[in-house]
Amino acid sequence: MTKPLIGSFQLMKSLNRSLVLTTIRSAGPISRAEIAKRTALTPPTVTNIVNELIEEKFVVESEIGASSGGRKPILLKLNAQAFSIVGVDVGVGAIKTMLTDLDANVIGESRRPLPPRPDAETFLDELKRAVAERIGEAGPDRPVVGIGVGMHGLVNPEEGVSVFAPNLHLRQLPIRDSLEEAFSLPVYVENDVVAMALGEQWFGGGRETDHFICVNIGVGVGAGIVLNRTLFRGSSYSAGELGHTTVDLNGPRCSCGNYGCLQTLVSGPAIAEWVQNEIALGRRSSLEPGEAGSLGAITGERVYEAALAGDELALEAFRKAGRLLGIGLTNMIHTINPQKIILGGGVAQAGPLLTEPLAETVRARALESSVRHLTIETSRLGDRATAIGAVTIVLSRLFAQPHLGAEGAAR
Repeated sequence: MTKPLIGSFQLMKSLNRSLVLTTIRSAGPISRAEIAKRTALTPPTVTNIVNELIEEKFVVESEIGASSGGRKPILLKLNAQAFSIVGVDVGVGAIKTMLTDLDANVIGESRRPLPPRPDAETFLDELKRAVAERIGEAGPDRPVVGIGVGMHGLVNPEEGVSVFAPNLHLRQLPIRDSLEEAFSLPVYVENDVVAMALGEQWFGGGRETDHFICVNIGVGVGAGIVLNRTLFRGSSYSAGELGHTTVDLNGPRCSCGNYGCLQTLVSGPAIAEWVQNEIALGRRSSLEPGEAGSLGAITGERVYEAALAGDELALEAFRKAGRLLGIGLTNMIHTINPQKIILGGGVAQAGPLLTEPLAETVRARALESSVRHLTIETSRLGDRATAIGAVTIVLSRLFAQPHLGAEGAAR
């Protein structure tokens, strides 16, 4: 019976420690007495845990608080600048890395290009080089406590494996094991949109929201779902594949093999391809290539720039994408009934060009009871959303908040 008892004691001690640390982070500066009151832990337990956290430099005594009588309390706060975290956003053609403190304040960041169609060994080598740059930037005075990776495609977060990364054409990438072996630090891997949703929950538009959907619209389309302030991943970690919902039975063939998937109609490449096809059919546009040019040179970014300049075909492309995305989101609204939808990714940077027709479609098609209190907004974290989300993966383990689900506990 000794081992189970010891194990139970260690688990309780770990949970109590996380509870105290989370309380200091969220409510600090705060006194020891107030921590005991909020957590229902005994004052001696709080004192012992706080002393450990101060010794480990996670917490500092900050100031003297007010007193209603008797001795004035010493207040505690998170020592956010004492440690750092590496966040990684693996996108199309590049690896973005970010170094932050424990409040997700950015210390440094960079973008490392990936070679086209890298094999697994090349990709993992590039990933390790990118992470090593950020760890070197941290230095000995601000040690790194963990590495978070937001990876597109299907990810198994329990094993830290990229099961399938469609944009890299790679399968079964042992990201966690590779990075942990290289750096001897805890590593956590999530789908990029799940990471984005977690970042929004901690630092963005989802902070005060119980139920929301975070939608990433870029080369593909995906959704991170938060219900009752808990990430919902599904039984096989594939919840939120919004881009592979069918919106046009006779639509273009998708990389998944089906026809008319949402991402074949509203992603950045899909918007560019639609404009290319319309020009080929004789539509006039400022995007028409010259004699030496090629329709293939038209990208989603160029369509956006043309739309800003008033090009009617480019404007129509975004109106069309917004309406179709609105149909896809209406289906999710009727299924999940969120309070908020947060849009991120490259296409979402188009702002009102996309969101106005999207919102009009949702208002026209959704049940009034489902959208009465719904808000739709673009991410406040911008193009850093996934990288900050990757940082937040580490923070969620460090503070081990119960509402993050079983995967939230530190391994």
